[in-house]
Amino acid sequence: MTTNETKTYAPEQSPRLQWAKAAPEVYKAMIKLTAAAERGLDPVIAELVKIRASQLNHCALCLDMHTKDAIAAGESVERIVQLSAWEESAHFYTEKELAAIELTEAITVLTDGFVPDEVYDKAAKHFEETELAQLIATITMINAWNRFGVTTRGVAGHYTPGMYK
Repeated sequence: MTTNETKTYAPEQSPRLQWAKAAPEVYKAMIKLTAAAERGLDPVIAELVKIRASQLNHCALCLDMHTKDAIAAGESVERIVQLSAWEESAHFYTEKELAAIELTEAITVLTDGFVPDEVYDKAAKHFEETELAQLIATITMINAWNRFGVTTRGVAGHYTPGMYK
């Protein structure tokens, strides 16, 4: 491609439903519940688990939002990129972060119908009880947001950090 040529991208998909406008009380409750879930949780860990759950759930809207928020908060692009292969890139993360990421996967992908004891116990070793409860709530909330985003086909690419805070 020469410098005079321009790339043609696929057309932007339209959302199926503007659910925040269609169900504003639900949206407002989700915002409040999310803020309550994250209260007292390390913001870096909160963003890592939100990104990882969004990767697993294929939520482009949430990936756009949380990677931008993480970068704006000082997270490195390298750690965000490696998150999709965290097991092979464990050396990029602390043991506490790894426990949170592993718990995120167990809660997000319930293929066996439960969270394995060893995964839960590892998280409980690194997080005090209140903090663990906040982590579980944060993971649960991002999974709910992902389901809204994926189901309604929320459009990625228009978010700026802090836009909804």
